[in-house]
Amino acid sequence: MNERCFVMLKPGAMNRRIVGEIIGRLERKGLNLTAVKLMKLSQELAQQHYSEHRKKPFFPGLISYVTSAPVLAMVWEGDNCVALMRKLVGATNPAEASPGTIRGDYCIHTGLNIIHASDSPKNAEREIALFFKPDEIIPWKDEHMNKWI
Repeated sequence: MNERCFVMLKPGAMNRRIVGEIIGRLERKGLNLTAVKLMKLSQELAQQHYSEHRKKPFFPGLISYVTSAPVLAMVWEGDNCVALMRKLVGATNPAEASPGTIRGDYCIHTGLNIIHASDSPKNAEREIALFFKPDEIIPWKDEHMNKWI
């Protein structure tokens, strides 16, 4: 089932200069990058994006972190994209993230997590709509790659 997933590389990925490496991992899995935007999140957009955490004690720190430097917002597409992305990204708590996952390889502290990925197709739709206009998403298929994945 082809679906979309929202992914955001947070300031830690930007500051550590590992954006290309992370994108490469997602491309090598066979997912299609269909939208990308480098941006500095406003407090308002960050609070909207993480609204489900508003009453949690870590919320102010999370908002401060994601607005501290640019982020890279992306839309990825592919068969079972959300489930695949969650496996590639790894557990939210880096201590529980398996080696070989993005968080397992690059994160130590949950509060300084370097990547966000939608946790369900429904949330992916909501998150994509927050960051991208419909005409900013460019679906495409690599006809040669479909033979190999």
